[in-house]
Amino acid sequence: MVEALRLPAHQHTSVGAVLKEEFLEPLKITQGELAKAMGVSRKTVNELCGNHRGVTAETAFLLAKVLGTTPEFWLNLQYMNDMWLAMHKESLAKKVAAAKSLVAA
Repeated sequence: MVEALRLPAHQHTSVGAVLKEEFLEPLKITQGELAKAMGVSRKTVNELCGNHRGVTAETAFLLAKVLGTTPEFWLNLQYMNDMWLAMHKESLAKKVAAAKSLVAA
């Protein structure tokens, strides 16, 4: 049986905001420097910072290595934001309401 996920009423801080406000700005690291350290394009980092790209497992490992965190930190942050956004998406709520269960409750 699947346990219900408890998400807060407010949206978590985005990956981009955490990346910029908790790492790049205090450590005085530019997006270009981060991109070079990660071995990715500056566009990739810019899209992460602007929340136009999500964190993948590969990106999580790279961020963890260059910023001294864990991959789980980045993936959990992405996961919580994705789940919150999905829970507050009206079109998804309609699809879920119309879906038919294939297993007994």
